[in-house]
Amino acid sequence: MDEVVVTSRIRLARNLSDVPFTIKMNDYDAGLVIDKVRDVISRNKQYKFDFYEIRKLPLLKRQVLIEKHLISPALVSSKIKSAVAIDQNENISIMINEEDHLRIQVLYRGQNIQMAWEDANRIDDFLEEHLPYAYDETWGYLTSCPTNVGTGLRASFMLHLPALTLLGYMKEIIETITKLGIAVRGFYGEGSEVVGNLYQISNQITLGQPEEDIIANVISITNQIIEQERQARLKLLNENRAFIEDKVYRSFGILKYARNISSNEALKLISDVRMGISMGIIKEVTIDKIDVLLNLIQPAMIQDYFGREMTPEERDIKRAELIRKILD
Repeated sequence: MDEVVVTSRIRLARNLSDVPFTIKMNDYDAGLVIDKVRDVISRNKQYKFDFYEIRKLPLLKRQVLIEKHLISPALVSSKIKSAVAIDQNENISIMINEEDHLRIQVLYRGQNIQMAWEDANRIDDFLEEHLPYAYDETWGYLTSCPTNVGTGLRASFMLHLPALTLLGYMKEIIETITKLGIAVRGFYGEGSEVVGNLYQISNQITLGQPEEDIIANVISITNQIIEQERQARLKLLNENRAFIEDKVYRSFGILKYARNISSNEALKLISDVRMGISMGIIKEVTIDKIDVLLNLIQPAMIQDYFGREMTPEERDIKRAELIRKILD
């Protein structure tokens, strides 16, 4: 359980030297890359992966994987053949033919960036032993986008920052950390909006620094934001207790008794309740239970949970039903 850090993620961008970059690839080349990577991954004895070709997946399954943050929307919308390998614990995914030939991603709950880095590094080393990586002595790992060249590393945290948002501090914080080489994105990463006071922060610079230094810098800035969020929560409790208790209990009441609720409204209310738990206002529900809800209430996840496709109206009814069941 972590009251501020929801998830920690490491992502490595890699390309093969014997085929064109994805922007220049045709389906034949894309198929070759998929076959090569599938063959290599199947030989790994430490991690057991399930392999999926995206075009062969039902649309609902694709969306479920996006909502679980195991694949990106860009992988699904790829004009060439694409695929993903996912480990059995659903912490590790290797996207094939997204923006780069390979995107190695490791995602853990809470503040576990070091564990994520160790897994990603181990898998990367294994793949590099068996595949011809595109690497330059001067520039490092070559990538489709210049902002990824060098280490190809993105270290990121998903942070829950309701108090800083409520007090109006986030604009200034984002401006400050952007100058320090940190990118701020929404719930689904690049191009997505912030919902439920969930902010994804990651390094922008991948060139000229060792991986460990990049990760240490992101950790350092994240720890400062965590401390600011904790202080902001104390400020709200000390100066506006009646207001904050009303806000938290009102949101908790709606979640417990609503019969119809959209995913966006649910995320906003869950954010209030999550904050209330960390402040000691709500004691009958844990943050772990709330974090389970964060994933389950999303549109495709709801349909997957109940085992059938639904209209938006049906989803809202079933979402409310599921929330009541979990909070009961």
